[in-house]
Amino acid sequence: MDETSPTTFQTAPSIPSPPPDLSDRAHRSALLIVFLVTFIDLLGWGLVLPLLPRFAKEFIPGGDASPYKGITIGALMAAFSAMQFIFAPIWGRVSDSIGRRPVLLIGLFCAALFNGLMGFAALMGTEGQRELGLILLFVARLGGGVACATVGTAQAVIADSTAPEKRSRGMALIGAAFGIGFTFGPLLGFGALLVIPNAGGPGFLAAGLSLIAFILAIALLPETLRKGVAPIRHRTWFDFDGLRTALDTPGVGLLMLIFFVSTFAFAIFEPTLALLTETAGLGLDAKHNFLIFTYVGLVLGVAQGLIYRRLAARVSEQTFIRLGTLLMACGLAGMGLVAHFAEQAEPWPASILITQLLVMLAVAVTGFAFVTPSVQSLISRFSDPTRQGEILGVNQSANAMARILGPAAGVPLYYLTPDHVVPYCLSAGLLLAVLLLSAGVRQG
Repeated sequence: MDETSPTTFQTAPSIPSPPPDLSDRAHRSALLIVFLVTFIDLLGWGLVLPLLPRFAKEFIPGGDASPYKGITIGALMAAFSAMQFIFAPIWGRVSDSIGRRPVLLIGLFCAALFNGLMGFAALMGTEGQRELGLILLFVARLGGGVACATVGTAQAVIADSTAPEKRSRGMALIGAAFGIGFTFGPLLGFGALLVIPNAGGPGFLAAGLSLIAFILAIALLPETLRKGVAPIRHRTWFDFDGLRTALDTPGVGLLMLIFFVSTFAFAIFEPTLALLTETAGLGLDAKHNFLIFTYVGLVLGVAQGLIYRRLAARVSEQTFIRLGTLLMACGLAGMGLVAHFAEQAEPWPASILITQLLVMLAVAVTGFAFVTPSVQSLISRFSDPTRQGEILGVNQSANAMARILGPAAGVPLYYLTPDHVVPYCLSAGLLLAVLLLSAGVRQG
């Protein structure tokens, strides 16, 4: 296929991908290692995420009284995704040319370096060098975003290693790894705060886990890019033809819009969770905050790794997208109610508020777990097999843009009113719009 003519496959409703030129054993090995690598990498992410908003607030000059706290925390949370937005399509395009394996190895090694820097930044901040600690946190977040922008490449490994009719189950495998890793990551963070007597412990532990993932990938990850497919040589790294190709492919543009808006709505809420749990009505300290994030990961892992995978053979991706969007809207609207009642002059009892919080989190996270692999599966099935890495990378880039804008808007909106309900109401409203858009999604 002529790389300068993306329109040569525009009219096909669905492009079947021939089986990868690998043995069954290599298929299983690739899927297993992508699962393990993603799981261990998310262990490190789950160690760090629950602490970031609270760390940032402590490191900002003026602390909780600073008028810039919302903007600063939002920018810190968005920095990671800003680098993913830039580098996800680059890594995808490079993996289409040189292979998936080297791209994933580079990402894992860099993740270990920048997680270690995050631990060092936390130490600087707690030792009185707050400005330096905050600067290093930003550097670590930016570098970590570059390193972890290889999710599209991991999805391409799944696409390389699965037949089209099994693609949604394969994509759910990555989601399950995210969920399980995010479950045990906060648990390790909880343990790290108990055992390691300094704030840098979670970051250093995350660096060690990323290094283990890197070693496992070196030893066990096969190359999955199919033999006999001529690599596409791109003239530049930043090539907007990839975006045009993705949008011109029938069905992909609408799916990318749905994924963008639903991720944006979810990303508005994510960075505010650690702030909400320390409000007067809930009053959870850092250790118990880790347990809340553990619960989120557990729900995600069960929803994607158990419920979704079992139902994928009988329920269409279209149905999962619509059901998931509705659940997300209900769950995030319920989070707004929890935030409202937690900030009343006489808040509801903490036990009732925490129970409501856990229920609403389960509903919202389950919805997100249904939407994500369904959209990724359909995009992969509609894409030219020789450009799956690039198109999945473009979609991941759109996802990263949503995760830039979500925290950047969500944290300032959280502080906009005393009861903190604005970000949750906005998210619920956006998801209702997505539900209307999903009526146009066709099955691959």
